[in-house]
Amino acid sequence: MEPRLGPSTFEQLWNAHAERLLAFFARRTLDPEVSLDLVAETFAAAFVGRRRFRGSTSEDEAAFLHGIARRQLAHWYRRAAVQRRASARLALERPLIDDESYARIEELARSAPQREAVRAALEALDEQQRRVLRLRIVEERGYADVAAALGTSEQTARARVSRALRALDRALAAAETSA
Repeated sequence: MEPRLGPSTFEQLWNAHAERLLAFFARRTLDPEVSLDLVAETFAAAFVGRRRFRGSTSEDEAAFLHGIARRQLAHWYRRAAVQRRASARLALERPLIDDESYARIEELARSAPQREAVRAALEALDEQQRRVLRLRIVEERGYADVAAALGTSEQTARARVSRALRALDRALAAAETSA
């Protein structure tokens, strides 16, 4: 049986869905370069798995690609933490994309307002809450390390992280309501 997503239709598939997938990834990774990589990986996986595609409409294609995209994103989340730590240890830097491409991807993701909302919500937190979130979320430290940095027990560190995340959520919700 001939694959339904063969080479002749793959360019059309790319043209119809690549931009939406790029926006999908950019909103979730907040990194244009990673987003481009994930779009490429998604289409590569779609091409390899084209024989499994059973749809016949554009909506079926979108669903097929979106399922692959979600799996690619999940794989990236798992790999990213390990890669970031390894890159930091080795002091490696990724090549940069030009400003115009970066701006276009941010525009597609419409992430500038989201970034501003998160920045404002973080500023609404007290210094202790920002510190605990920086340690746990930004620096990706384990709770034992967070507790050591705070000079407290691990259980207390967990509670502080939880409270800070709830406060951040409330601040984001308040900003969303007022917007």
